Amino acid sequence: MENPEVSGVEYQHGTHFGYEVRQYLLEKWDRACSYCGTKDVPLQVEHIQAKANGGTDRVSNLCLACDACNKAKGSQDIRVFLIEKPDVLARLLAQAKAPLKDAAAVNTTRWALYERLKTVGLPVECGSGGLTKFNRTQRTLPKAHWIDAGCVGTSTPASLKIAGVVPLLIAATGHGSRQKCNINELGFPCSKPKGAKKVKGFQTGDLVRATVTTGSKQGVYMGRVLVRASGSFDIRTKQGRVQGISHRFCTPVHRGDGYSYQIGAGHSSPV
Repeated sequence: MENPEVSGVEYQHGTHFGYEVRQYLLEKWDRACSYCGTKDVPLQVEHIQAKANGGTDRVSNLCLACDACNKAKGSQDIRVFLIEKPDVLARLLAQAKAPLKDAAAVNTTRWALYERLKTVGLPVECGSGGLTKFNRTQRTLPKAHWIDAGCVGTSTPASLKIAGVVPLLIAATGHGSRQKCNINELGFPCSKPKGAKKVKGFQTGDLVRATVTTGSKQGVYMGRVLVRASGSFDIRTKQGRVQGISHRFCTPVHRGDGYSYQIGAGHSSPV
């Protein structure tokens, strides 16, 4: 009974009212103005067919608009407003009714994962993008993927301590390609077929430490290795590529698994 004066349709408007719809629209319209394509500006929920002309609040009749486009359109018919932009009109009308197929696929797999996790006795709860945004907004936290991870679900604590927290950034890089040799701009082979994937126990993409004790390149190098059949490798370090390092000086630190790992100091909170 936080609001004893509530009445009418307000009974259907819970604490999270509006968050789920806004989050859905942000995903559907790629966080850009549906009329001019402007990004990184405040966006308003816009009725494609104005309510004054019989438009409804159904999600298929909603899009996003910047303040300038929203005011310029007003209650005009969408076909009149975009009469000089037929390509934008066609895209908007098609996108308005287009389902989020990717989201549907994720929803299908996540429920299968949810049921599987429940069978092993893990504490599992469900959340949504709208709830995550609500939790983050209520705690006045900045927008970041790693912060969102701490705001998922109803068990999010009232206060999140993020000072000094530095996330680990993981990016999928793949395991290379199945291409047998390099090709030129016309698609014709321009090199010999690729050699063995592993050379002297090392594979391109492995993280290695090379301690060179002889020769003109003495020193310690840490980075991703680029193997060669001769056993003389290149190493990509933060300072640049170092060429001609013998495999004898290399020690594996982490085998290439198709992902890159980086301490995300630039993504940590300034708090």
